[in-house]
Amino acid sequence: MELRDIEIFLTLAEELHFGRTAERLHVSAARVSQAIKKQERQIGAALFERTSRRVALTPIGRRLAEDLRPAYRELHSGFARAVAAARARPETLRLGTIGHNLVDYQPILDAFAVRRPGCEVRYRHVDFSDPFGPLRRGAVDVQITWLPVEEPDLTVGPIILTEPIVLLCGAGHRLASREAIELEELGDEVVMGGAEPGYWRAGLVPTHTPSGRLIEIGPIVTNYLDMIPFLISGEAVSPSFAHGERVLQVPGLAYVPIRDSPPGRWALVWRTAGVTETILDFARTARELGPVAPAS
Repeated sequence: MELRDIEIFLTLAEELHFGRTAERLHVSAARVSQAIKKQERQIGAALFERTSRRVALTPIGRRLAEDLRPAYRELHSGFARAVAAARARPETLRLGTIGHNLVDYQPILDAFAVRRPGCEVRYRHVDFSDPFGPLRRGAVDVQITWLPVEEPDLTVGPIILTEPIVLLCGAGHRLASREAIELEELGDEVVMGGAEPGYWRAGLVPTHTPSGRLIEIGPIVTNYLDMIPFLISGEAVSPSFAHGERVLQVPGLAYVPIRDSPPGRWALVWRTAGVTETILDFARTARELGPVAPAS
């Protein structure tokens, strides 16, 4: 079985859709179908059940995917290590972050430096308007992202931080002096939008109040700095993560606890097909340490 055919099989096993598989691998749907039929002839059994409505792995196909995936990853990791050695470049791990609280993750970074000496961690900021694009484009290797993440081509690793969600508003806003608010009160406010996809945004900013009232979406922004003028002017408010009060001390802003909001959870996420031993080592380090405590 050729390596390209293995890649086609494993990608189809993830996507369960011939068209999306062809698009991801930049080949024709006919090429995908041809590769799968060839493998099924070699094995002597069907790997996928196909109907006009769905594609599903057969038990043999599922077992084959489980057997091949680790070996496929190791092949890519071995090739990547050989390329890195040939180019005589230091090993690097590009870490994407949406938050601004890298100080919270220093225990993980310190432990990773011991586990993998000589690997340089380089930081890349990721806008919340395109949270998974840099991973898919290969601009970052692994990313710290709030949950939930429900993308079929991405792997969600260990949770590394849990923190309260607060209301971010201008210091002159009517809610700024409150000791705490409740989610129901967001129904009386204009809340900033911009984070995509919708289900991911709802992990921070709900679409409706607990009683079912629609929460009005106002200005669309792509990153935290774009939010500041709308917040200070009182044009909009936004649920946010509590670490902002510690690491982004912007005059004119207030952080008000939200009593009934579930805590925000941050986890490591990486592209499944692009996983390397370096990424797995970083995830192992984080998992062994457990969720870190926010820095004081």
